[in-house]
Amino acid sequence: MYKEKFSERLKEIIGDESISSVAQKIGLNQSTLSRYIHNDREIGIENLCKIADYFNEDLDILTGRRDY
Repeated sequence: MYKEKFSERLKEIIGDESISSVAQKIGLNQSTLSRYIHNDREIGIENLCKIADYFNEDLDILTGRRDY
């Protein structure tokens, strides 16, 4: 459940920005970020925190544990 919700929320917050641009700014491989977006890979805590920090997003909201 959280993996799917994270994928949805990640798509929302990235919006129109390119995956490669976001990945580079966060310090992730483009393919890794793309796999998170397409729900093909489970995220580890370190990368989850990097994404949350970059977007200034609460982890509970980002993972779907709490709504906006």
